Amino acid sequence: MGLLKRNPFGHILFIKKWLIRVFGALTHRRYRGFNELQIEGSEIIKNLPETNVLFVSNHQTYFADVVAMFHVFNASLSGRTDSIKNVGYLWEPKLNIYYVAAKETMQAGLLPRIMAYAGAITVERTWRSKGVDVTEKKEVNPNDTENIKLALQDGWVITFPQGTTKSFKPVRKGTAHIIKQHKPIVVPIVIDGFRRSFDKKGLRVKKKGILQSFIIKEPLQFDYENDTIDEIVEKVEYAIEQHPSFLNVLSVEELEEQERLNRLREWEV
Repeated sequence: MGLLKRNPFGHILFIKKWLIRVFGALTHRRYRGFNELQIEGSEIIKNLPETNVLFVSNHQTYFADVVAMFHVFNASLSGRTDSIKNVGYLWEPKLNIYYVAAKETMQAGLLPRIMAYAGAITVERTWRSKGVDVTEKKEVNPNDTENIKLALQDGWVITFPQGTTKSFKPVRKGTAHIIKQHKPIVVPIVIDGFRRSFDKKGLRVKKKGILQSFIIKEPLQFDYENDTIDEIVEKVEYAIEQHPSFLNVLSVEELEEQERLNRLREWEV
C-alpha cells in the first residue's frame, strides 16, 4: 500500500491504519480486561461481501460502541470466533469501515477530531442541536447522504439509527431511506452493558467488572421495491430490539431471567 494512497474521502490510508492500531491497543483492555465482551454471531461477519454492508445497532455511548465494533469486526475477519483475544488482529485492519456520527460530536475537542479520521461520516442532525431536541427540523444536507453512499460503495458503514444513546427512541426514517435507495446488506447488532461500563461519551471507564454483550444477527430481508419506509423502520426497530413492544409488561419468568443476567453482568474481576 502506497504511503499516500487515500480513500474516497481523502484520508491517507497509512495514517488511518496506524490510528486504528494505536486506538485499538489503547482500548483493548476495556473489552477484555477491565470488563469482558461476550460476542455472538461473529461467523456472520466472515461471510459478508467487501462493500455495501450497513450495520444497524442500538446506541449506548458516543464512542465505546463503535470502538467495540472495530475490534469485533477485525477479530472476526482474522479468524477469531466470538472473541477479541490477542489484539494482533489490528495489525492489518479492514480500512474501509466507516461509521455515521453527528458532526457536532466529532468536532467537540481534539480527540474526537482524531477519531473521526479513522472512519467517521459526519452528518448534521436535523432534529437535535447541542444535545437538545429542536421543534423546527433543519433540512437534510444532501452532502451527508452522498457521503454515506460513497462509504457504502467503498466498504462497510455502521449507523445508530435512533440517533441518540437513549433507549427506545424511534428509529429515524433517514436510515430507511438509505436502505431503500442503496439496497445494502443490513446486519443488525444488539449491544448491552456499555452504559454501565462507560461514561456517556464512552471515553472513561465508569465501572469495572461488567459483562458487556455484543450480538450480531443474520442480515435483514427486505423487499426493496415494495416495502414502505414505515415498514423498513419497523423491521429495524424489532431487529435492534428497540421497538416499543419491548417495553410491554414482562412475565415473571422473563423478569427473573433479566435479573439473573443483570447480576451476571456485575461479576467482580
